[in-house]
Amino acid sequence: MGQLDNRIALVTGAGSGIGRAIALGFAAEGASVVVSDINPETAAAVAAETGDAALANTCDVSDEAQVEGMVAAAIERFGRIDILVNNAGRARGGPLARQSVEDWDSVFAVNVRGTFLCSKAALAHMIPARSGVIINTASGLGTRPAQYVAAYAASKAAVISITESLAMEVARYGIRVNAFAPGVTDTPFWRQFRDQESIDAAYAAGEVGQPADLVPTVVFLASGASRALSGVTITRRIFVAEGDQK
Repeated sequence: MGQLDNRIALVTGAGSGIGRAIALGFAAEGASVVVSDINPETAAAVAAETGDAALANTCDVSDEAQVEGMVAAAIERFGRIDILVNNAGRARGGPLARQSVEDWDSVFAVNVRGTFLCSKAALAHMIPARSGVIINTASGLGTRPAQYVAAYAASKAAVISITESLAMEVARYGIRVNAFAPGVTDTPFWRQFRDQESIDAAYAAGEVGQPADLVPTVVFLASGASRALSGVTITRRIFVAEGDQK
């Protein structure tokens, strides 16, 4: 038997990297998974990997109508949502003094508004059921300073704060809200901001983990084994060079 048998999970940003690993990990533990991503091709590909019980969904989590459609599709197919993983993310780097308003707003639109919109839409069903788990993807950058990542770091600090506040709000309904903060993880998201030399240096220093390394932690947060935890952010603490965290 799996730790998530007969559970219904919705994972955003599940088309690659950490989201893909979580979707596959949840399915291996017995869950039916809604694989949501802004890219329809990658969502469909991961859903096919995940198994017959999976549902592929295309969604821009910063768009309220699309989020409501995503949740409606999950309810139509499975009847409920037991687990929501707010994993979709966006980053824009560079000196704050030269960052455009458009880049700043786009990071907050996905990382912060997306977490808000998806949580709100899922809670519309979790609260009447008086049951549910929300898991947010945070970052070590949300608690530790680094240069050239002000928008991303601030957005992930907001995600941690949302996690803590929302956990207090929904505890009365039997709903838990937690977060996990990956360290350096080898994903397309991480590689897009680095050249091969810096990637090789990170590996040589032993700093880099793989998406699959995070799955046991997220399964734990999704399962009854963590029923005593809410409002917690689990952080992978290792030494990393400035700017090399996810």
